[in-house]
Amino acid sequence: MHQPFIAFFGQTAPDGAGGLGGPMSMPLMLLLMFGVFYFVLWRPQSKERKKVESFRSSMKKGDRVWTQGGMIGTVVQVEDQAVLLDVGAGKIRVLKQFVGGEWKEKGEAAEPAKAEAKK
Repeated sequence: MHQPFIAFFGQTAPDGAGGLGGPMSMPLMLLLMFGVFYFVLWRPQSKERKKVESFRSSMKKGDRVWTQGGMIGTVVQVEDQAVLLDVGAGKIRVLKQFVGGEWKEKGEAAEPAKAEAKK
């Protein structure tokens, strides 16, 4: 091997230089990582889950919904653990926990924003 590489890779840190700044740097880094994961991943996911649960508990006849299986339909009847959906070709019974949320067409989502912009 070449002498400059041996000299470069053979160097050691001076005494007292503990890497990133001492014994408190590792817990501080772990705390910072936990904070980032909480605010970037867990908190938004928790908010979304609460929103979906709220929608599921307040479903009523006439709501247009989508299921996790990809079906889109209109609620005909709400039962304790299931809902009866009219999907056009017939009616199906789906467990509430598999209702993903309210179905809106592409144009429907933009219309309220346009109405508010005109005010």
